[in-house]
This record gives sequence, C-alpha cells and structure tokens, in this order.
Amino acid sequence: MPPRASSPRTGTLRREIAALAARMMAEDGISDYGFAKRKAARQLGAGEGETLPTNAEIETELRAWQSIYQDEEQAERLHEMRTAAVEVMRWLADFRPYLTGGVLDGTAGRYAEIEIELFPESAKEVEIFFLNQNAAYEHRVSRHPGPNPPEAVLTLDWDELPVRLSIFSPGAGRGARKPQERARLQQVETLLDTPSPATAP
Repeated sequence: MPPRASSPRTGTLRREIAALAARMMAEDGISDYGFAKRKAARQLGAGEGETLPTNAEIETELRAWQSIYQDEEQAERLHEMRTAAVEVMRWLADFRPYLTGGVLDGTAGRYAEIEIELFPESAKEVEIFFLNQNAAYEHRVSRHPGPNPPEAVLTLDWDELPVRLSIFSPGAGRGARKPQERARLQQVETLLDTPSPATAP
C-alpha cells in the first residue's frame, strides 16, 4: 500500500517548525539541529506523530533568516570566527584538527562556538599540552549523537570567542562525517581567503 501524501496542514506545520527552529538557532545560540527542531515543534503544538523538518530544511531557513536580519553582522562574525579557527588549528596542528559546524558551513551566528575535532594519540596529550601552555580550559559533557562519541570535550576562549574541542581516538569518528562536513587547516585557510558574497567588494 503506497504511503499517503502529506496533508497541506502537515506541510505548513513542517515549514513553520523549520522557520522557528532556524530563528532559535540564530537568536538564542542553539547549535544542535535536533534540539532546535524538537523545541520548535513543542512550541507550535506539534504532535508526536508529526513529521519534523530535516536539518537541510532548517539550514535553508537559517541562511534565509540571517540574510534578512543579520546580513552584515553575520558575515563579519563568520570571518572573525574563521580567522580564529585557523589560529587555533595551527596552534593544535600536532593533534590533527578538523573544523566542523556552523563556522565551516557558513551558518554561524553571534552565539556560535568554533567547533573543532581533534585526533591525538591520547586525549591526555591535549590536556598536558594545555597545562604546559598555561591555557585555561573546561571539561564539557559530550553532545555527540550516535556511535563513536568523543573521548573528551574541552572548551576554551580564544580572543573572547568560544571554542569547543571534541577529542577522538586516532581514526575514530573521521569516517562518520561526510567530506563537506569537516575541513583540515589548509581548506579553512582557502575558505578564509575566499570572500563571501556579503563581504566581497
């Protein structure tokens, strides 16, 4: 028996959830798509059986929202955070850093964190490095969904910008992301040198 087509109400509600989730991510600093869509669904009174929007649908709404309400601010913030990401990745080059999240894909807003994944021989190596550098950091609870969670999550401030480091064992986790969802230092440097439409002369 073929599946029933979505009703107009379902389609409208799905778009409303995507739009509200995007606004929450832009205004409230929520970075987890799943959390944002579930919170938006609750606020809009969606039932348990309602089909929630995909992350891609929310990202489309987020980009549209930022282009309308945060155009210049978001472009400047993104450039600032990508510049900091390059600096942090150079500093942590021995631990094979990858940039992920909104700073990479261009959706980072005013409350976003610079999300970097590290693949050292041991998570302790990173902490020892920080101690030797007299660098302040904090441990955080992992929010990594699915298998292969990070061994540790550390946060620090870099020129007053929040940085979140997810530390994995060598080889673990790298295959869990699509190539476009992560970038090595050279790729981020190239991205930084390429002006976005909002910043291009």
